[in-house]
Amino acid sequence: MTMFKGAPMDSFFSSLLGGGRSPELTLAEMLDTVSEGPFPIAFTAYDGSATGPVDAEVGVNLKTPRGANFIATAPGDLGLARAFVSGDLDLIGAHPGDPYPIFKKLIEEIRLRRPSPKDVAAIARSLGRDRLRLLPPPPQETLPRWRRVTEGLRHSKSRDAEVIKHHYDVSNAFYEKVLGPSMTYTCAVYHSPEDTLEQAQEAKYQLVFDKLGLEPGMRLLDVGCGWGGMVRFAAARGVKAIGVTLSREQAEWANKAIAEQGLSELAEVRFSDYREVPETGFDRISSIGITEHIGVSNYPAYFQFLFDKLRPGGRLLNHCITRPRNNGAITAGAFIDRYVFPDGELTGSGKIITVMQDTGFDVRHEENLREHYALTLKEWVQNLVDNWDFCVSEVGEGTARVWGLYMAGSRLGFENNIIQLHQVLGVKPLANGSADVPLQPWWHW
Repeated sequence: MTMFKGAPMDSFFSSLLGGGRSPELTLAEMLDTVSEGPFPIAFTAYDGSATGPVDAEVGVNLKTPRGANFIATAPGDLGLARAFVSGDLDLIGAHPGDPYPIFKKLIEEIRLRRPSPKDVAAIARSLGRDRLRLLPPPPQETLPRWRRVTEGLRHSKSRDAEVIKHHYDVSNAFYEKVLGPSMTYTCAVYHSPEDTLEQAQEAKYQLVFDKLGLEPGMRLLDVGCGWGGMVRFAAARGVKAIGVTLSREQAEWANKAIAEQGLSELAEVRFSDYREVPETGFDRISSIGITEHIGVSNYPAYFQFLFDKLRPGGRLLNHCITRPRNNGAITAGAFIDRYVFPDGELTGSGKIITVMQDTGFDVRHEENLREHYALTLKEWVQNLVDNWDFCVSEVGEGTARVWGLYMAGSRLGFENNIIQLHQVLGVKPLANGSADVPLQPWWHW
């Protein structure tokens, strides 16, 4: 996800490098130099300087010279992430697991101007050579894309396994606290903002189940199944379900849950690449939250693989994060790529539909659920805040901060239409071209 890329927050933290009314500027003066009008939040720094409203409810505190190093040597979201994750940049009036109030205030009110070359020179002199030398990044940061070649070519089986491990093999206990009892790390579906997270996740699985038209005795393949939520939901209703995930910890947790629910005769989750599934002739396939990891150039091969795994008349439900447009950049911003989803790529729903159609799918329905994902993320962040001490003890404060930063920023991205969430339903037609579906939508919200 790239809600930070190109957003005002990039310019905000980059502005710490701009300014220049004199050779010796304080950090607050640097910020004021590039701000058009009063800075909307409180800002304090280790050099004793401050700016922003005296009665501001939220703000940031740049605590250490190391934090200035991170921001100065990697302007934008990456420098911000390094300073925040390392604890060198703290929040004022907001929990470290939920930067959303600060992000929202900046998005709505900040106005910046581009520093002149003279300003940039002045700020560089004020920072000094020590603040401009590169420092080792926090341990939560993975290598940049160009240095991941030792893990294989991008989206090869070996490299996909490594990047999935980076994100998902953190701690099942940590995810249990953040995601709640459903252990579902994808967008929920809300009938009302008052729904609980568990009600909304149940509604999501019911919606997917109904769109696919699943019935007892059918065979379901769930690609990128996570902790087996869809597999268990379907098996509990008589469907024979196979799930695959590249996370060993997810597979172990899911199979334990399957056994505890008495579903072992109908359901299994495999620690496997989806490309290694030997079975074919599935009645239905669910692809929930995996397309983001596939790579846009690999969409044709991915959807062809799923098409070939379905029987004629079979259905595919693809559920994934998208961009509002089908052109422009597809790669994630630096923070997301280094800390959250290495090698992740997003494009518009039109691209997904086009590739599905070119593959042979008869696309029957699509819808955008981005507001639902904003509500889902709000609940996940609240769970992180409510269980902060446990989460920190389980994964460390730096990793807990990564997840708070990521989820709060993602929530803002969905709210402001920087990113979207689309479900696309396709059918593999019968030999005579029939899709074998009712004339009207057969599912209900």
